[in-house]
Amino acid sequence: MKYRDYYEVLGVSKSATPQEIKKAYRKLAKKYHPDLNGGSEEAAEKLKEVNEAYDVLSDENKKQKYDQFGSAYQDGMNFDPSQYGYTYTSGSGGFSDFFETIFGGGGFSGAKNFGGGFSASDLFSGFGGRGKQHRNRYDLEQYISLEDAYKGGQREVYASLGGENKKIEIKWPAGITNGKKIKVKGDKYGIDGDIYVKINIDSEDELEGIDIIKNVEIYPWEAYFGTKKTVETLEGKIKVKIPANIQTDKKIKIAKKGFKDMKSNIGDLYLRIKIVNPTNLDKEKEEIYRQLMEE
Repeated sequence: MKYRDYYEVLGVSKSATPQEIKKAYRKLAKKYHPDLNGGSEEAAEKLKEVNEAYDVLSDENKKQKYDQFGSAYQDGMNFDPSQYGYTYTSGSGGFSDFFETIFGGGGFSGAKNFGGGFSASDLFSGFGGRGKQHRNRYDLEQYISLEDAYKGGQREVYASLGGENKKIEIKWPAGITNGKKIKVKGDKYGIDGDIYVKINIDSEDELEGIDIIKNVEIYPWEAYFGTKKTVETLEGKIKVKIPANIQTDKKIKIAKKGFKDMKSNIGDLYLRIKIVNPTNLDKEKEEIYRQLMEE
């Protein structure tokens, strides 16, 4: 079978920190998100590779076992699992033969069992998770966008449950907040027990309770004289007046334009000002800047 270099898949070094691995994963997961690629099969395959790599490199135990033999191989090289006490297993549920042989779901029959199968909770949303069995209870994590949390939605995800790779459907209500859990009945999928999916909201904007903090970038002259900016909210675009002489990190409050929870409570939107300098100026504007610097 072919060796899979998970570091190369995520584009990180072998000395990468957990934070660097997570950052690289999220960037690639968003890049290959099916909603941004028109349902492309190629993007879906890339996303599976990314999720598989993250599942291993983000788990300390799996990463340790993987690193034990990883230094001797490069991506695509022939890999003989029997040299390390593994028996070849054909991948299932969309996971590679390499993964299934080393970590996966019932197929491993080496001298030592190092893991219980692939547990990425979401191969198609762009964010992974882990599953654990607790006596007829399975805990998963699901990452969704702020917009999806606001509007509600549903998604099919893959997870390793009871030693089998299952595709399950989860639904969440509009206004679900960070950390809430969704219960999915396992009998629908032939599972003895229930599945609890923890919802994690992932967004470039900050969510504090039901208040949203959004960064707004303006140029120095806009900060000095004041300006107007078009801002995207969860209910559409609005035009906001930026007062004169505003400083970096000052906040402008827009009432009732934040997140609306399941009880119809509505938060506020806070625009946090970030003053940025232009990267390209013509000679005339450069001369103005030079005069200001000299003065």
